[in-house]
Amino acid sequence: MRYEIKGEPLPVAICYPVRGESITTESGAMSWRSPDFKMETKAGGIGKAFGRMFSGESMFQNVYTATSDDQYIAFASSFPGAIKAIEITPNRPVICQKTAFLAATEGVDLSIHLQKKVGAGFFGGEGFIMNKLSGNGIAFVELDGSVYEYELKAGEKLVISTGNLAYCDATVDIGIQSVGGVKNALFGGEGLFNTVVTGPGKVVIQSMSRAEQVVKTQTNS
Repeated sequence: MRYEIKGEPLPVAICYPVRGESITTESGAMSWRSPDFKMETKAGGIGKAFGRMFSGESMFQNVYTATSDDQYIAFASSFPGAIKAIEITPNRPVICQKTAFLAATEGVDLSIHLQKKVGAGFFGGEGFIMNKLSGNGIAFVELDGSVYEYELKAGEKLVISTGNLAYCDATVDIGIQSVGGVKNALFGGEGLFNTVVTGPGKVVIQSMSRAEQVVKTQTNS
């Protein structure tokens, strides 16, 4: 499916499906579209619906299917930042932060990913439950602030401030480490723990976390 991502700092993904092609979105994610679409709201089963709810997504998803050629449908970001298109293949599932999912082409499955490490779940800033994108197709995720990508080799580590991990390959290990030192922890402004990711795989970092976005919005208002 042809697509383009336009605009800053509130980008929009515009997809151009042909007749019979479908795109799945979060409930309420559609911003505008041409008229020739069939819309269907699905839960995808009770287990998947509750799983999405616990991972910060809507229980229901909307499926838009083009009923003629030369159609278009747009999905806008809800926060200042970036929209990234991720190619999902059976050999390359991706783990992303809660609430990141925006839309996906047919064949991409959104499910929950449980953190295996208790420490990472409690203190890593990502929580026990994250989202997993698997299957085959293109997924669109909305991220906060600017986006930076790193390709980690096997065993290579990267220390990330809490909440700034946007998404990574499923091959990447997610853990935590303490800041170290009482003075550093209390007055360093970095909190008690940082997230540590270990390769191999791609790691994508966002310059601002969703929590920081909310605080700034409330402060400015």
